[in-house]
This record gives sequence, C-alpha cells and structure tokens, in this order.
Amino acid sequence: MYEIEKERFGTFLHQLRRERGMTQKELAQQLYVSDKAVSKWERGLSLPDVTLLLPLADCLGVSVTELLRGERNQTRELPVEEVEALVNASLRLSEGEQSARAQRRRRWQLAFVLCALAGLVQTVLLLTRGGYGWTDLEDTVILVELLSLLFGAYLCFGAKEQLPAYYDQNRISSYSDGPFRMNLPGVRFHNSNWPHILNAMRGWLLGALALFPALWWGLRHLWPGLAGQGERFLALAAMLGMLLAATIVGKRYE
Repeated sequence: MYEIEKERFGTFLHQLRRERGMTQKELAQQLYVSDKAVSKWERGLSLPDVTLLLPLADCLGVSVTELLRGERNQTRELPVEEVEALVNASLRLSEGEQSARAQRRRRWQLAFVLCALAGLVQTVLLLTRGGYGWTDLEDTVILVELLSLLFGAYLCFGAKEQLPAYYDQNRISSYSDGPFRMNLPGVRFHNSNWPHILNAMRGWLLGALALFPALWWGLRHLWPGLAGQGERFLALAAMLGMLLAATIVGKRYE
C-alpha cells in the first residue's frame, strides 16, 4: 500500500516554492489558505486538502503525481501501477480529512446538547425556584435561549463544513443555505476562514445557551437598578455578539 510521505512532500514543496521565488504568504494567497497552513505542509506536519492538490501543482509548475511523489518525474510516463497507487493514496487522504471533519462535528454536537441542557435546567430553576414568572423571562432569557437553540442546532448539525469552489474565486461577503442567511460587510468568505467563522459562531451561541440565564440572574441581583433596559441590552449583546465574533475571526483569517 502506497503512503504519501509528509516530510518528503514538505521538503519538495519548500524546494519548489523557493525555486519560484515565492514566500509562504504569496503561495497561501494564491490557494486562499493561511500561510500557517503552508508552513505546516512544508514542515511535514500535515498535508493539503485533496481539492488543493491540482491548484497547488499548477502554482508550482509540476504535475499532481510529481507533487505526491515528492520528486520530479525522470521519465515521461509513470507505470500504471504507480499512478494507481498515488491515486489511491490521495483518496485515502481525502477520506481521512472527511473523517476528521466528521469527528470535529460530533464534538460540537455533543457540546451543543450539554449546553442546551445546562440552559434548560437554569431556565426551569428561574421559573420554579427563582420566583420569576414567564412574563419576566420571555423577552430576554426565553428569547435568547430559543434563538441560540435554533441557530446553534443549525450550525452544529446542518451547516456545511466547506464552501463551494466559487467562494474561493470571487469576493463574496454573504452566505445562504435554505432559510439561513448571513451577510458580513467587509468580510470575504472562502474556505480559509470559513471553518474559523463557523467555530466562532458555534462557540458564541453555545456560550449563550449555557451562560445567559445565570448572567441574567446575576444582573438582577447584583445590579437591580439596571433591570429592564440592562436585561434587554444583555439579550441584544448575546445575539449580535455572534456576528461580531464571526466578523473578527473572518477578517483575521481572510
């Protein structure tokens, strides 16, 4: 079974990049990835996504088979058996990436369930032991919990982990998937920053799910003079904060 050697791949990639007179950042910009990703490839710590192999080979002026072998072909044609081995190795690479993505998604899904349970327990305690009625909570705690449940469930269970290729080829600052719509002016969505944007939104919403009832209770008890407007401001911040977090992370990894 043929295996792609990460260190050999990285050394060859470093050599080709230097021959082309490119920095890691310049190569990363052509592939719409971060320069940290290129650095990891060259150090043999990871391999690029299988969808990046063809554009990466084009940027460096070699074939995909040469890139996977970690050396230039000395003959015009490779044996059929070796080509098949390289193809199978790249397919295993793709399967490994998909498996890693699925595992990361399962962790987010577990975190969502735990945070949803934490929020539910706190809300029930506020209604049954805290002495608050539904009308006290409906415009703040109930609203934030329901919205966080709705959007959190979509982001953890339904959101696509990878954007279509045309996002990498155009300047697009909006995303739509069924009823879900998002527009972040000034942020260009592509497959380099999209995973970070997803994680930022997931983390913020799960934090809101688990912490907002306690924060609301704390505001009522520690600063009773801020009740009313302060609670509504807290609820607004809990929701709009998700977009702020997505914007900051999107620009950082753009």
